[in-house]
Amino acid sequence: MAYHEITVVITTFRSDNKIISCLNSIKRDIKVLMVENSNRVEFKEKIEKKYSNVTCLLAGENLGYAKGNNFGLSKVKTKYALILNPDAILEKNAIDNFFTSVIKNQNFAIISPSIQEEKEINFKADESKAELIPVNNVKGFAMFFNLAQFENIGFFDDNFFIYFEEIDLCKRLIQNNKKIFLDPNIRIYHSGGSSHDESINYNMELSRNWHWMWSTFYFNKKYKGFFSSLINILPKLFSAIFKTIMYFFIFNKNKMRIYYQRASGIINSILGKKSWYRPKVS
Repeated sequence: MAYHEITVVITTFRSDNKIISCLNSIKRDIKVLMVENSNRVEFKEKIEKKYSNVTCLLAGENLGYAKGNNFGLSKVKTKYALILNPDAILEKNAIDNFFTSVIKNQNFAIISPSIQEEKEINFKADESKAELIPVNNVKGFAMFFNLAQFENIGFFDDNFFIYFEEIDLCKRLIQNNKKIFLDPNIRIYHSGGSSHDESINYNMELSRNWHWMWSTFYFNKKYKGFFSSLINILPKLFSAIFKTIMYFFIFNKNKMRIYYQRASGIINSILGKKSWYRPKVS
């Protein structure tokens, strides 16, 4: 197989307990570029010592999913790249099956695995008859990029920190008549929502709520305009404000902070501010 033609790009943040299973599922003759969204030199040294095929790039700060992957992609020299989440695990022949699909159809921008949600884990395809399935968008946890197809389009929108960045990218590709496929022969399993270590779950939950609302308004504004997006987001804003006040009065601090984050994300996005919020972890 032409493993020299592909680079795996993984963006991590405090993913020490998740990344090992991911890296163990990648064959050692496949190059991996890992972007760690911190300046943890000891983590970089540990990973590179254990995995000879991995280069760990320290971002120095938490760039998020979109900007972190763009940083990694800027260093890729191969024809193809696989964007992979740290909580994803490749089935044994996943990369081989990708190259089998490439031989059959080279006119693609993205090919993704058939399993897109955990609920599809028992999906069984007749691999002797399985063909590529054209779709308009795919989940961001595992995406095979044909890099030449992105030359005039670019990769992820840096304005997104997390959420909607892969939907936005797929939308731009489709608008430029590029092709996106699911491949029933490619299996990559994704636990979902657990790319980080459990010790920072609550702080990451606060961050997710802020960015989900920020990205929701930003994405819709980008394609539907400001006023239409404002009308659609206002019920969510009022609900978040109401629940923030309600949980304040019933002394549920954790819930109050979550809904405060949701309201803050919406307001910052409406005001045109950048997706500045970062999870507060040491």
